[in-house]
Amino acid sequence: MSDTIAVTLRAEAIKPKIGTRILNTKEELLSGAISGEIRKLIEQRGVLVFPQINFTDAEQIAFTKTLGTFAPERAGGDEVISPITIDEKVAGATAEYLKGSLYWHIDGTRNDVPILASLLSCKKPSPKGTGNTGFSSTYAAWDDLPDDRKAEIEDLRVLHAPWATLFYHDPEPSLAKLQNYLAIGEKELPLVWAHQSGRKSLVIGNTAHSVIGKAPGESAAILVGLREWATQEQFTYSHEWTEGDMVIWDNTGTMHRAEWYDPASGRLMHRTKLEGEEPFE
Repeated sequence: MSDTIAVTLRAEAIKPKIGTRILNTKEELLSGAISGEIRKLIEQRGVLVFPQINFTDAEQIAFTKTLGTFAPERAGGDEVISPITIDEKVAGATAEYLKGSLYWHIDGTRNDVPILASLLSCKKPSPKGTGNTGFSSTYAAWDDLPDDRKAEIEDLRVLHAPWATLFYHDPEPSLAKLQNYLAIGEKELPLVWAHQSGRKSLVIGNTAHSVIGKAPGESAAILVGLREWATQEQFTYSHEWTEGDMVIWDNTGTMHRAEWYDPASGRLMHRTKLEGEEPFE
């Protein structure tokens, strides 16, 4: 006689076009019994919230592995948790680069295959009213564009450059700092990602420097206009953190950003990631 107990996914929508709250226990999640359903929901809903699930680092790593292939921070790296903060006393030199995370972006736009998803656990929130994490469904934003606008932009290509993010938080950087960012590289990508599932999403955000073949002013108007469209209320969700919360988001169909907080507040998140499974094109 089997001791296996059936596990039912318990979930509730947060907003019509983005976000679902998962209410299963830690033990149910770690069992892997509903991981297939969770994987589907990540793609369908963009953002999944696990209120005060209080995973330890080891449990977060184990749960990540139930959903796909664990993605280390660097090739050949260990399966470890990454602390996420812009406090230089904790993050060191990485804190400078993470300042770009305060603006809408997609991770991995200089890679052929970006990560599938990130899992972020709150170890210490910043004071209430600061330090939320915002999410924007670029699937839903594409779906709701008028057909004539879709036709205008569907075949456009965009230069994505991590160095472009520097000017969001440091408008007059030193040449040495700019050269450090330039060394990261850049990549030309489609503005509209045609996914293997048949769905489409916008590839925009603060790494999107310019539309190929367009004059600078027209290029800026296209990219700023699409960002403004995609970050409307109906396409976005802002998560106010409580210690112990965990959030998963689909990096292939959402943008995200950390909302402003004082670097000295102690805000600390622990991140794991899922290896990418689909190229941009």
